[in-house]
Amino acid sequence: MTKVSIKENSWIARIASKKLGGTGAAIVIGKTIHVWGVSREKFLGNKRWVRHELKHVEQFEQHGLLPFIAKYLWHSLFLGYHNCCYEKEAREAEKDEMIIAKYVFADNETLV
Repeated sequence: MTKVSIKENSWIARIASKKLGGTGAAIVIGKTIHVWGVSREKFLGNKRWVRHELKHVEQFEQHGLLPFIAKYLWHSLFLGYHNCCYEKEAREAEKDEMIIAKYVFADNETLV
């Protein structure tokens, strides 16, 4: 199992929240899920959202940190956030109940 951490009140997620026009946001960098405007408990209680962000963790694992960031930014800039292939994969993963079983959070909490 891959260990993932959650960083609450993250300035990185705050920027994402403002960019997306929401009151709360999550953004993944490597194996850390940065959240803003939502508590860790509330985030973990939303299984679809957790699955979405875990898909991004998986994408970082598959592509590597810097290559994934470069590819993600390129796709987002030229195709738009909603048409970015990595966001499409993450939205599809929201229905994948098995993705959660691959990860454990830093405090050894599992979600299964």
